[in-house]
Order: sequence, then C-alpha cells, then structure tokens
Amino acid sequence: MPAEKLITDHIDLWTSAVKAKSASGRGSSKKRELYGIKKLRELILELAVRGKLVPQDPNDEPAENLLSKSIATKESLLSQGKIKKSRAKKNIKDEHFFEYPQSWKTAKIEDLIHVINGRAYKKAEMLASGTPILRVGNLFTSNDWYYSDLNLEADKYIDNGDLIYAWSASFGPFIWDGGKVIYHYHIWKMDIFSETSLDKHFSRLFLQAISERIKASGNGIAMIHMTKERMEKVVHPLPPLKEQHRIVAKVDELMTLCDQLEQHTEASLDAHKVLVETLLNTLTNSADADELMQNWARISKHFDTLFTTEDSIDQLKRTILQLAVMGKLVPQDPTDEPASELLARIAEEKAQLVKEKKIKKQKALPPIAEDEKPFELPEGWEWCRLPDLGELARGKSKHRPRNDPQLYVDGEYPLVQTGDVARSNGFIETYTAKYNDIGLAQSQLWPKGTLCITIAANIADTGILGFDACFPDSVVGFTPYEKLIPTVYFDYFIQTAKENLEKYAPSTAQKNINLEILSNVLVPCPPTQEFRRIVNKINSLNILCDQLKQKLNDINQTQLSLTDAIVGEFVSLPEDEVKEQNNSDKSMLISTILTTTDANIDSLSPLAYLIHQQDGKADAREVWTKSKLSLPEFYKQLKKEIDAGYIEKPDPAVIK
Repeated sequence: MPAEKLITDHIDLWTSAVKAKSASGRGSSKKRELYGIKKLRELILELAVRGKLVPQDPNDEPAENLLSKSIATKESLLSQGKIKKSRAKKNIKDEHFFEYPQSWKTAKIEDLIHVINGRAYKKAEMLASGTPILRVGNLFTSNDWYYSDLNLEADKYIDNGDLIYAWSASFGPFIWDGGKVIYHYHIWKMDIFSETSLDKHFSRLFLQAISERIKASGNGIAMIHMTKERMEKVVHPLPPLKEQHRIVAKVDELMTLCDQLEQHTEASLDAHKVLVETLLNTLTNSADADELMQNWARISKHFDTLFTTEDSIDQLKRTILQLAVMGKLVPQDPTDEPASELLARIAEEKAQLVKEKKIKKQKALPPIAEDEKPFELPEGWEWCRLPDLGELARGKSKHRPRNDPQLYVDGEYPLVQTGDVARSNGFIETYTAKYNDIGLAQSQLWPKGTLCITIAANIADTGILGFDACFPDSVVGFTPYEKLIPTVYFDYFIQTAKENLEKYAPSTAQKNINLEILSNVLVPCPPTQEFRRIVNKINSLNILCDQLKQKLNDINQTQLSLTDAIVGEFVSLPEDEVKEQNNSDKSMLISTILTTTDANIDSLSPLAYLIHQQDGKADAREVWTKSKLSLPEFYKQLKKEIDAGYIEKPDPAVIK
C-alpha cells in the first residue's frame, strides 16, 4: 500500500488516537500526546530506512560501487594518518536492526562514518564568553550555554550541516545548524567518509529509526552505556545514492503532511475545549431556572459530541460543583429551616462554649458587604465565612528540626503532610510518618472526618481524614460545628474556590497563603437539609461522569491498540525480537481459529481488523502476537469483540 494511502485510509485513527502525557515528561507543556500521529511518524521513518517507502530503480548506480568508494576513502585517510584505526574489542558483535532490499548493500558504521568523540571539560574551562560548548541539554531542553577559549583540533568543532549524535540519556541524531561550536563529551560527530556514497540526511533517518527502536523497546537507558565502539559495529543500510535522495525527499513530504495533521488536530482539540467551556459557562451564568433549563437543553442535545474527552468530562464535573454551590443543582424546599437560623444557632452555641472556656474567643470577622458577594443566592441561603460554620485552625509542628528522630521512634499517631492531601483524591488514606508521645505533645491530633486544606506548596488541595491524625502548619483543618452538615460540602466548595485562592499566593518558589486569607473566603451556606441533598446529587452525578470517563478510556485504549496493530501490519518485528517476545510469555498454550462476522470493523475492533487482514479467519495465537497486547489484555479485548458481534464465538480451543 502506498504511504499516502496508508495515511488517508486511516486518517480518523491517526488523528483520534490521543494519549495523556506523563506529568514528569520534558519538553512541551501540553498534557496530551497525539499518539496516532507519533506512531505514523515512526512508521514512515521505519518504512523509509527499510526500502519500503519508494520503489527501487534498476537504472540507479549499484550500491556496491558506493560501498567501494567509502572504504577506499577510509583507507586513504588511514594511510595519511588523518584518522586512527578503530580499536578492536572482544565481545562487541555487529548490531542488525532491520532487513533491507536485495539491491541495497550494508556495512558497519565504521566503514561509512568516522565517529569522533567530543571532549570533556573541566569546570574551570567553561567560561562566560568565547566559542560556545554544545552539550546534550542544548539539543533538547536547555538554552543555557557555556563557552571556551581553548584552541582545539579541527575535528573537535562542528559547524552548520554537520551530522552529530547525542548518546546520553536523551539521545538521537541531528543535522547541526547553530553555527560553529565545540561539542561536549556526550555527543559524537558523525563524519561521513564519502558524501557521494552516503547522504547525511539519509544517515540521519537511519540513526533516528534505530533510536526510536531503542526507545520503544524500553531499553533507552542503555544508551547511557553506549560506546563509540558499539556504535561503529551497527550495520548501516546503503541504498543507491539516487534512491537515498528519493527517500529523503519522500520522508520530508510525508513529515510535512504529519505536521499539518498535528496542527489541525491540536487546533481542533483546543477549539473543542473552548466550545465546551463556553457552553458550560452558560449554565453557571443563567439568570434564572428557565434560562438554565434552556441552556442545558442545548448542551444535552449535543452531549455525545461535546463530552468526548477526559478534559471535557472534568470540565463538566467542575461545572456541577459550581452549580451546586450556587444553589442551582437541586431545587429548594420552602419548608427547610433558613440558613440564617442555622448561623444564628451556631453563633449562640459558640458564645456559650467561649463562656464555658471550652474554646477561645475568635477575632471578629468583618461584615459582608453587598459588593463582595460573588453571585446572588437562592431564597433561604446566606453568605458566611468558614469560621462561622466550623472550627478552622492550622496544624502544629513546633519542634525544630521537624525531622528530629526523637519525635518518631516507636510512633503511633499518623502524621499527614501536604503530599498526602494532594494525592488523596478527596479521602486521605495515607500518611508520611508516625509521631510518638513526644511528637504528639508538640502537635495536635485531629479527629477522623476533618477536612484538610493545604496552604503551602500546593494551595487549596483538599482531603477528608480517614483516621485521627496530626499535620503541620502547612495544612489547615476544618470541622463543622453542626453535625448534620456533611464535611464533604466544604471540600467541594474549596475546589470551586481553588483558583481564586491561588491568586493570593505570592509569586515565590514556595507558594503559600495564611489562615486569615482562608478565614475571609465567602462561603455560600444553604439550609441544613439542603446540604445533604446537594452532596447526594453531586455524588450521583460524579459516579455517572466517572463511568463515562471509563468508557472513553476504554475506547481510547482500543484506538491506541488499533494504531499499534496497523503499524505492526506494515512493520514486522525483527526475528530476534519475535523470539524474545515469544520467550517472555509462553502462557498461550492453547489456540483456536478466530473468524470475523459481517459487522463493520471500526476503532472498537482492533482484533477483528487483524483477522480481516487474513481473509476473515486466523489462528488466535497469531492474532495475539500481532496485537502486541499482554495475554490478559488480549483475552479481555477478544471477549469484548465477541460480545459486540465483531468476532464469531470460536470452537473449543486445542493445544498447539
């Protein structure tokens, strides 16, 4: 199949297979990876260097001649003393990555390219001016440069157009275009012996392809230990020179098409996000119940189109919380006791506790002015502040240093830190350490059910204690005075106020807010009975949202698997990788014949697609191998496709 047809026939899949990016990843700040387009790029690259992207032309100058020229040039340089012969090392085998057309030749890199080590620099040799020193970080993420005034041999410099290879933890080939620089130890200069034999742009494609192979295998860390001698033993393909040029031109053309697909997909995803935000904002901005229903009717009509990503469902969940604290999620009951009476009763109870010296008298909070109120509340609701409804206080950890072992030896009282709150997903079930009696004496034990709110490092992360625990002053505890009020309501409210609270934090490396800021936050207070109705409605809607998100995750995982299956269909694994894969999991001891039904194959049926490629009937073990799924994942996906009617229920399996 021509590469262009491969792209166009599966255009929906390439653009719809999107993967969440690791939060710790380098580079782009995007939280998503366009996985389908990434795999398409890898496929184009591998087809290119294996001779499957452009047709061979028997009229091209034979590759044998090119190899002879390269070796002759190398021998000439050796005899002139311009290069040194590579040191022969035991136990370094030739490394083969791909199979190639018969019209191509292959040679070890050392017969085509002079691999030159960069230079290691002492700290004193790195200056603020002079010739720039290119380090691996400058190729990937860093714009911080060092300089040198050393006068070095000519081969320790690179200039525009030179082929180089970074071989540290971040690795890969580059055609350098940043002017004359010195290159550091973790970079090789790849000086091609005969550019009339080997096009440096084709060589870059090959080096990129083997780099992607190493990354995909999960052995990328092995590049840290890659030596010059090992690289020189890698077997490099050598097509006819004109074919090299055709391959480079075709790859450039197809990568440009991938760039366009990427831009279009990113723009489409961004536009979708803005559309969802805009429509959901109409709900929170609705003037009355009638307008709210009209706006919701408009959204629900296009629900399947709007809520198709994890981000859109997260936006929906945030909107549900905002509607809840605005009194727009559940209907009001005129027979409920008004919030004003609840607040008055709590104030009386607090005054009595102060009189009995059971609690300290709090600093009077300022009255709430009309222009402070963020929005209008329903009848029966009131604006108040957190201390009006419960005890709000910072945690304690007075002793210094805080990691003093005498606080922890034989500890029994859990100590919760900001990280435990941040990871809690609403309910704290982990703790960092345990205080002993000495530790407890300089802290405070908060009861199970306390709402924890972080005010340092991460601002306004929340979680409800699942056990009695201590926490430091970077965490604030809140417990409602009225036992009928569910604490989780305040957890939900803080989530809606998080963005505003973060604005109060100074722009410093360690962000923090103080207790006074938190104490003055305005809280919408519904009638006592309505608290529970609101929380129940939020919980039920969150369950539905999570179920929808799981279905979307399943669909997305299927799209990713189908993408891998299509790529695998065009690029088979090298024989040694197939052996390794088979040796790593021999648990599929039985097999059977799988047959597709007449149902239309789509992104939900990657296994049916593989079977269809073999005229609708295939051995189960063969399908499993091509799917690249683990055995449990394969059986799970197979059951889904049988139940959905894509694959016929097979006959009983037999031992193979």
